[in-house]
Amino acid sequence: MYIIPAIDIIDGKCVRLTQGDYAQKIVYNESPLDVAKEFEAQGIKRLHLVDLDGAKSKHIVNHTVLKEITSNTSLQVDFGGGIKTDEDIRLAFENGAHQITAGSIAIKSPETVLKWLEQFGAGKIILGADVKDETIAVNGWQEKSSMNLFDFLESYVIHGIQYVICTDISKDGMMKGPAFELYKKILDRFPELKLIASGGVSSVEDLGRLTELGLYGVIVGKAIYEGRIDLSRLNNE
Repeated sequence: MYIIPAIDIIDGKCVRLTQGDYAQKIVYNESPLDVAKEFEAQGIKRLHLVDLDGAKSKHIVNHTVLKEITSNTSLQVDFGGGIKTDEDIRLAFENGAHQITAGSIAIKSPETVLKWLEQFGAGKIILGADVKDETIAVNGWQEKSSMNLFDFLESYVIHGIQYVICTDISKDGMMKGPAFELYKKILDRFPELKLIASGGVSSVEDLGRLTELGLYGVIVGKAIYEGRIDLSRLNNE
């Protein structure tokens, strides 16, 4: 299972939110590049980079940060936040993204995401499923949709989606453990998915349980920044 650190960006800085609330913002580092280089030095291969300004503005904002990281590290970066148009996805890939995460756009304009799947291939598009009570949330978690999680996943699995990041918003930033039951339920129904957990990871024990469930990867944010998980002691080969 891949350990995938998260860097969330507001105003070009590395921050973390709690439960997607922009009012609950902690700035961890002025330089996302320095943070990314530190992750790379600790053996990390992949990075989850989120443009929170972009998510709020509904178009990519911090593409220069993406470029800095991809130009100065060997990390495989999946990039999300504000990717709404063909121009946005082109900008992400031109600035070095290995994959992009399609979140709100996948609910609001599925035809666009299906076109991208065909154009760029299933290996390049990650479906972002942000969930509260098994219902999809959109626009940086500012809105709750009426779409059931499992119906949402089904609608993309039939079109060849392979990668899914699932974030349980109620767990995010709370450091009380991830949504184990939800992930088991997803994998029982869609065993072929490369499912990436996100939200609530607080310990190495959490990582062990997710590995046992058969997840492809896990995104870790606050637990790294607050010293609960020491990346240098994990094997990321």
